[in-house]
Amino acid sequence: MKNTKILIELALKEDSVFNDITTKSLIPGDKKAKAVLIANQTGILCGIDIFIEVFKTIDKKCRVRSKKNDGSKIKKGEHILELEGSAYAILAGERTALNFLQHMSGIATITNKFVIAAKNGKTKIYDTRKTIPGYRELAKYAVRCGGGANHRIGLSDMVLIKDNHLFLTKDLTEKVSNLRKKYKKTPIEIECENINQVRQALDAKADMIMLDNTTMSNTKKMISLIRKSSVKGYKPEIEISGGVNLKNVKKFAGLGIERISIGMITHSAPALDITLETSIN
Repeated sequence: MKNTKILIELALKEDSVFNDITTKSLIPGDKKAKAVLIANQTGILCGIDIFIEVFKTIDKKCRVRSKKNDGSKIKKGEHILELEGSAYAILAGERTALNFLQHMSGIATITNKFVIAAKNGKTKIYDTRKTIPGYRELAKYAVRCGGGANHRIGLSDMVLIKDNHLFLTKDLTEKVSNLRKKYKKTPIEIECENINQVRQALDAKADMIMLDNTTMSNTKKMISLIRKSSVKGYKPEIEISGGVNLKNVKKFAGLGIERISIGMITHSAPALDITLETSIN
């Protein structure tokens, strides 16, 4: 990931890792230490390479023996990694390294729960752009580690015509036609909140139609219209977004749609409880 080094450097600077007055005052500079990374919760591991790189940035000579890779399932009490090197590096870098690892593993874990709950062989779980600024690349990587898929990374990746665009746009069909001429290989998706907007999206021949924050009853009606309007050479993918949780995701997936996008898997994922236990050599 291209931004990882920059993020690590910023995080270390933010935490004043190279001026840890507590560790400097208590621990001799030449002291060595060992540490074990332990899972306090069952989940999906993500961010192990970044975790290691944090310590390597502080102490190039530190040695690591990792027992798990990103995307691996970890169980409560399981030892994930062993670390040996400068006591200063281990004590000063612990929080920064864990912040990356716990946050990314939390995203991978909640994503995986949705993937398992929605399992029907057709419907994929997608993320959104609701990410911490600067951390999008890491968050979307974590979603993939959890078995999910990535929606657009940035605004230039695809055309997504949302409700505010629709409100300010006249003659949607003509606008979409012009977009296709200008961005020939770029997918076009239209967000719909009611049946009339679905009709507009169908008339415009959108590649994907997003049904946003609708009731189950209205969702079924809109899906029925989309499927009835699909013809040879034109069958738009259907995406459901808004109001999806672990209790109802299976019902939505059961409607036979291709995509479900869920913002909370990146903006509200609880950090996975992982700890680093240190011992002095």
